[in-house]
Amino acid sequence: MGNTFSQGFPPKPIFTVEQIPELTGQVMIVTEGIPELGKKLVKLVSSITGALAPSQASHLANFASIRKAVEEFKSKETELHVLFNNAGVMVPPVEQRTTEGYDLQFGTNVLGHYLFTTLLLPMLIHTAKNSPLAHGHARVINTSSSAVYHVPKGGIIWETLGIDASSVQACKTLGTHKLYYQSKLGNVLFSNELARRYASQGIISSSLNPGNLQTDLVRHLNWFVVGLLGFFLHPASYGALTQLWSGTTVDGESHSGKFLIPWDRVGTLGHIAMIKSLLKGYGIG
Repeated sequence: MGNTFSQGFPPKPIFTVEQIPELTGQVMIVTEGIPELGKKLVKLVSSITGALAPSQASHLANFASIRKAVEEFKSKETELHVLFNNAGVMVPPVEQRTTEGYDLQFGTNVLGHYLFTTLLLPMLIHTAKNSPLAHGHARVINTSSSAVYHVPKGGIIWETLGIDASSVQACKTLGTHKLYYQSKLGNVLFSNELARRYASQGIISSSLNPGNLQTDLVRHLNWFVVGLLGFFLHPASYGALTQLWSGTTVDGESHSGKFLIPWDRVGTLGHIAMIKSLLKGYGIG
């Protein structure tokens, strides 16, 4: 609870958009599932630096849509310098599933971004190795949440990740909030594993809590909770700061495998070490 509270009231930002370096010619993608934050991110990168920042609005709850979006992007571009995995859903009705039948939150927040990123990984690696603008690396910035501090005991409840009737029931038993928490842990674990496996090929991968923001992400919460949260929410533009700090600056080159917190600071996830030890029992990591 302490981390969640302190990150809800972060100190004044040190990084500002005026500090973004020259990025003209670099190619970036922002998955825009959190509309206000995604649009702010695209606008800031594009208008301030002149960098190309196309937004891939593919439906991340549909694998076919993801593959189509990647093919369309690859037909237009040969390089990708930065991928901002920004899309997400939070606490929808627990009955909602992806097109393939997975829990909507894990399916969108984790599996969708996993597929999107791995399909683009060859282009990211190619860019890191061959683009004169890349300086030897390409970046993947993964949006998580302070919810990662509240994951269920054991980390990820594997019984909820299937598509059969027993998995649907396991999701109902766990509840939509804990399903969200474990999906945000999934973002961190994926980001860290991406950093570990592909660092030697120039991939920098970080995860972050963008902060408590005024976005449509809270639309599934009841009106009373939304009203209370109003006292603790920051403008969506603030959420772009930590992403841009990690995705565009020299500082970001040291962020691989790290978890960042509002605003533009490196945080800690001490309990993740315990969770990673549990995952090894499943042959992961």
